[in-house]
Amino acid sequence: MPRGDGTGPLGQGPGTGRGRGMGRGAGMGRMGGNRAGAGPGGDCICPSCGTKAPHQAGTPCASMNCPKCGIRMVRE
Repeated sequence: MPRGDGTGPLGQGPGTGRGRGMGRGAGMGRMGGNRAGAGPGGDCICPSCGTKAPHQAGTPCASMNCPKCGIRMVRE
């Protein structure tokens, strides 16, 4: 610590390492959230009328049509 302020050599002070803080997308895991490959559970929902249908593993919600109004469903 050449200057006596706790920073040490240039670029090696507190908070400069890779393991600090919650940066880009931290805490989401590999496949978390509402996106392609979000897992087998959950529901498909119609963006127009709000009708829900159980998601079927291996079948994207976008390939299902709403049973009430015929609009393509999205993942909830």
